[in-house]
Amino acid sequence: MLIGGLLSCLGINSAMAESMSGQAPGSASGQPRSLEAAEMSSLIVTADYTIGPEDVLEITVWRNTDLSKVVAVRPDGRISLPLIGDVGAAGRTAAQLAEAISEKLKEFKENPQVSIVVKEVNSYAIYVLGEISKPGKYPLKSKTTLLQAITLASGFTPAAARNKIVVFRFGEQGGKDIKIKASYDDIIMRDESLQNIQLKPGDTIVVPSETMVLIK
Repeated sequence: MLIGGLLSCLGINSAMAESMSGQAPGSASGQPRSLEAAEMSSLIVTADYTIGPEDVLEITVWRNTDLSKVVAVRPDGRISLPLIGDVGAAGRTAAQLAEAISEKLKEFKENPQVSIVVKEVNSYAIYVLGEISKPGKYPLKSKTTLLQAITLASGFTPAAARNKIVVFRFGEQGGKDIKIKASYDDIIMRDESLQNIQLKPGDTIVVPSETMVLIK
């Protein structure tokens, strides 16, 4: 998918691996990781919770242990199941995903009954990449806007094309990824506050360089 390919194209290196694996940038190893895990596990998963990458799901197909699995949502937002292959999970609720799986299973099984439990919430994070002072993965602990995310990542580098910001977002119900453009100057100087969007889990913010913009 678009977001998975984007991360590869930007060449996330080993120096960023610790940050991208869930530890907040600039934190010591061990304790921050366990604290973040505790925060994530304490989140209450309601019926309208939207599944995201790295969430762990328990999928139960009634009277069929072979099809019942515990799976993790891949970075591309999909899961893999026997018989039906890949299914888009990110952007769907557990009920919506259960319905989608049930529809696919109807080709192989009469009246399949599918239930899904979100066992682990790992997707409450955003990614800030490109010409930013501290790129990496940042946990979402409360409502966060685009400008707040840039602040969390310590702002732009001198080479940043700050008026060419792009936010990549998983499509709803497993649909096509969404690409949202924003201009820092428009938000600050021209009262384009609608561009200062509220971020969702799994959003990837990319700040390109001026050189990249000129080449394009």
